[in-house]
Amino acid sequence: MTTTLDIRRSSAHVAEVWLNRPEVRNAFNDGVIAELTDAFRTLGADPALRVIVLGGHGKAFCAGADLAWMRAMAGYGWEENRADAQRLADMLWTIYSCPLPVVGRIHGDCYAGGVGLAAVCDVLVAAEGMHFCLSEARLGLLPATIGPYVVKALGAQASRRYFVTAERFSAQQAHALGFVHEVAAPEALDAQVAAIVAALVANGPAAVKACKALVHDVAGRPIDAALRDETARRIADIRASDEGREGVAAFLGKREPGWK
Repeated sequence: MTTTLDIRRSSAHVAEVWLNRPEVRNAFNDGVIAELTDAFRTLGADPALRVIVLGGHGKAFCAGADLAWMRAMAGYGWEENRADAQRLADMLWTIYSCPLPVVGRIHGDCYAGGVGLAAVCDVLVAAEGMHFCLSEARLGLLPATIGPYVVKALGAQASRRYFVTAERFSAQQAHALGFVHEVAAPEALDAQVAAIVAALVANGPAAVKACKALVHDVAGRPIDAALRDETARRIADIRASDEGREGVAAFLGKREPGWK
């Protein structure tokens, strides 16, 4: 039974996962990590779902690590720290590799590990006036487990700055850097998220999963013969699938496809 998350089915095809510790600005601990891991594994395997929204209740999306958890970790030895960090790394990978698109609804503070949660989302919508901060260096630490995802999403050059300075940067700055896809007024945040969710649900569900996998699989690879052959095979596979045939037939017939 979940105690740190509020999981909802807003429709047959949409799940919402809300961090639900507003009293600590949704800071995470080992319980949050375990429940997020379990939630995304379960939801990602649900054949009826087409999109997951990740947000936070209260005044902030996620303020990073919980202070009580940090106090407990202060007494850990190396092996305990390694095991604890591995659980966080596994949770981030579970969300990043979820076959369904994940839309991040970001508001208030998004600090440290919270930036990692944002970075593993596929689409980010942020509220005007909110701030991101990779604050680890202020504590003599480093954003190691979240680092691979943040560098991918934020870019190496911006990461070089914000990892080492621990400066705050705004939603507008994050948008200019390509980290955030849309910035909305706080009162329009939910409407903007809903518009993106509607766009995702309107598309072929198998195609959306295949598109997400394609980006993961081709990013950074050389465009060599092997990649050209692989992408040709992928389009042939989906053209010959029931969904691909239905989509093309609906387009040519000027009608809505069956999945809508």
